[in-house]
Amino acid sequence: MWSDRPSSAIGLPVISGWEAELQELYRSTPPSSFSSDINPTHVTGTFACALHMHQPTIPAAEGLISNLQHMLNHPQEGDNHNAETFLWCYRRMGEWIPELVAQGCQPRIMLDYSGNLLWGLEQMGQTTALDALKRLACDRQYALNVEWLGTMWSHAVVPSTPIADIKLQVQAWQHQFVALFGPEALQRVKGFSLPEMHLPNHPDTLYHFLDVLLSCGYEWLLVQEHSVERLDGSPLHQADKYVPNALVARNSQGQTLQMPVLIKTQGSDTKLVAQMQPYHEAQYLGQQPWLSAIHPPCVSQIADGENGGVMMNEYARDFHPVWHQIKDNGRSHPGVVGLNGTEYLNLIRHQGFTVQDFPQCQAVQQHKIWQRVDLEKPSSTAVEAAIQQLKDTDPHFSLDGASWTNHLSWVQGYENVLGPMEDLSKRFHHVYDPLVAANPQVTQRSDYQEALLYTLLLQTSCFRYWGQGTWTDYAQQLYDRGLAALNPAET
Repeated sequence: MWSDRPSSAIGLPVISGWEAELQELYRSTPPSSFSSDINPTHVTGTFACALHMHQPTIPAAEGLISNLQHMLNHPQEGDNHNAETFLWCYRRMGEWIPELVAQGCQPRIMLDYSGNLLWGLEQMGQTTALDALKRLACDRQYALNVEWLGTMWSHAVVPSTPIADIKLQVQAWQHQFVALFGPEALQRVKGFSLPEMHLPNHPDTLYHFLDVLLSCGYEWLLVQEHSVERLDGSPLHQADKYVPNALVARNSQGQTLQMPVLIKTQGSDTKLVAQMQPYHEAQYLGQQPWLSAIHPPCVSQIADGENGGVMMNEYARDFHPVWHQIKDNGRSHPGVVGLNGTEYLNLIRHQGFTVQDFPQCQAVQQHKIWQRVDLEKPSSTAVEAAIQQLKDTDPHFSLDGASWTNHLSWVQGYENVLGPMEDLSKRFHHVYDPLVAANPQVTQRSDYQEALLYTLLLQTSCFRYWGQGTWTDYAQQLYDRGLAALNPAET
């Protein structure tokens, strides 16, 4: 059961072994409902902010370590002098939120921590940080104040993750979270945050991704505004950016799924969140007549929670005063309030709105595909033919997805990472899929978990973010170690 660590090897993170328990948890968890302490009639506008936290796992002579540990060990290199500040950023919400609540304020924040980072904090023995996070995840007193968001365990960008590994990534993060904070805390995790905000736009990949999220108990997704389009291919209407949308995913067989999404507006500048600009934008929105009939509007934002001078140095100055200023808003008198994503969606539903009332959107570029496919008779052949025609004739067409880093590609020029990544994934599934099908408890074995660990780690986006050199070399080392972990099983 949950109390039994599903790994027999010391030093491995908990990333598999509780699949049956997770499925039962999803089935037994009721849908979230409106349980906020605010009065909907007193809300003129809302804002919802999330902090994204990540440190990759890297190979070292002594095994696998957190990049944060490497930074602490080499403080004279680059910006490694920020390591101690990063550590403070990872734990500081565990200090700020209880302080504000004790002062009668009603703060809100969403937290997105990669599995790499959580495991790294464990490896480093950072009990102060982990205890602070545990307080936020487990103490029901702060259940409304702090919402945790699920993500891909190793910060893998979804569009270029092998499709067979998407669910493994999603469930690995859930395993890590349960191991640290328990199943009751996981039951409250309803939203999902995409690494690099990178939404897949291949029809079958997006459909599979939403299917995985829904099957794993998620209710909504945060997406970048430029990663989606209206069903006719036009950009989102301005008003639609501040209300929930219904993301429609149609696969090549004509099957459709939809999931509520909140739209992250503007760029990824940490100043937006660190200087509490979403709050000020929400004040402005409440006065605009062009807004949607869905009320109240919400300004949704996410930013790195540790990077950049403003986030590291000014957030502490700007975070607290806003919550004191608006602590009575939405309660004793009207005004703008801060909400978390699930709380906001439940408020909208409490107002009588359903997903059928939400504006519909789809992943960018998909309208070009569906214009060339008979939707009455869709097929894989027809979809792939349309995709190939677009690749041959439209220089602006791409199935690389879209993210908040559209000036960078996660594919072009990274064949030396993508090739090994695909190969290790295929080898992993060739060895273990038949074994798991015959005996699901294989996922509790240390050999399975070690092979899975390297398979997931190689998909970390960092190895395709910093260009060729040290980071692509890290990827090659992980590939080599992954092969070594698989070789005994293959033979």
